[in-house]
Amino acid sequence: MIQMVRFEIKKMLSKTGGKIALVMIFMIVVIVSVFAVRSVDFVKSDGSSITGIRAAKELRYMKSAWTGYLTEDVFAEVIRLNAEVEETPEAQSKDWHESNKAYAMKQGYLDIRDIINSALSPFREYNYYNIDGADPGVASEIYERRIANLEKWLASDEAKDRYSETKKQFFVDQYSEIETPLYYEDADGWKALLEYSKTVIMLTMLILSFLVCNIFSGEYHLKADSVFFSSLEGRRKGVKAKLLAGLLLISIIYWSVILIYSLVVLSALGSGGWNCPIQVSLYGWKSFYNITFLENYTLTVLGGYVGILFILTTELFISVITRSAVVSITFPFVLLFLPSFVGSINSISGILGLMPDQLLQISVAVRLFNAYEFGNTVVGALPILFMVYSMLFMILIPVIYRVFRRAEVC
Repeated sequence: MIQMVRFEIKKMLSKTGGKIALVMIFMIVVIVSVFAVRSVDFVKSDGSSITGIRAAKELRYMKSAWTGYLTEDVFAEVIRLNAEVEETPEAQSKDWHESNKAYAMKQGYLDIRDIINSALSPFREYNYYNIDGADPGVASEIYERRIANLEKWLASDEAKDRYSETKKQFFVDQYSEIETPLYYEDADGWKALLEYSKTVIMLTMLILSFLVCNIFSGEYHLKADSVFFSSLEGRRKGVKAKLLAGLLLISIIYWSVILIYSLVVLSALGSGGWNCPIQVSLYGWKSFYNITFLENYTLTVLGGYVGILFILTTELFISVITRSAVVSITFPFVLLFLPSFVGSINSISGILGLMPDQLLQISVAVRLFNAYEFGNTVVGALPILFMVYSMLFMILIPVIYRVFRRAEVC
């Protein structure tokens, strides 16, 4: 059996298309990692900017002064320091270069400034300048305003008919359950990692779809199905070998990509802040999932794996039924791009929230208000996505085995 699995993998990788796919996957990891590292920028005191590793190091040093719990006193201090900067000639200058110098003075507490601005903004809005001129007295209301803004939005015309009263209470309860004051530490490495994870996972899935599309249909394309099915173990071990080879190749390539991408980005930008709740950043301030950056990333890569396994296994099933690699390979593309065309239709937002493509972008899904009601119980989309598509994947494997094993020779 091991020799047969090895032979199937060799068939996939020995072709020109397989070699090109491997090169493309390597290029994707390199390019996306570079973009992630360069997404961090730092403005020096003279107004000039740098990006990448140096920028992350400088920001980490400035932000380290604010490591700790975000108490009322911390928020008040940020408001006070921000007011002092706004009084400087650089901040009041019309020249962009001078304004950059003022911005440089604020970089150490930018994340905390974002939190304050978010708390002072309506739920669906964000105003970067809210903190300017704010009374330090609002520092005691930051966490309360987060909940109040949610409640006000849920009662608005935009959301009042979108969610049931049970769901609204679920969201409010989730907001109330988070432990405050929040613990803060620089987490730029994790934020960059999460921001570009969707790109890495989706592109890896699309390239893998080209690699595995011929596992079953290739026998018909090469007119070798009669030989394959008439061999001693063709209909038994041969089919198992194809399934195992496909799953093994998908797993090895996916986890290799994730490992390399994670190591490059975190090594360059730093891995601190892994234990901070995602709510300490503008990225996750409004999320109702009370998780840390590490937990968020763990869910992201596990979700990507489950999603890829389901999508590519479905592609294999389609290729078995249609005997065509061309037909089967359209499935992953349709699945990824269809939601972008119908995503603006509010009436189907609940359905879209449970589509398998959501597993490939958990870092985005944690910020969406997708929840589902079962009797008196409300559950967020993430547990449902993991459970449903893990089960469907496990169901598809024996189905593919049985269908292809019983296939008739052309």
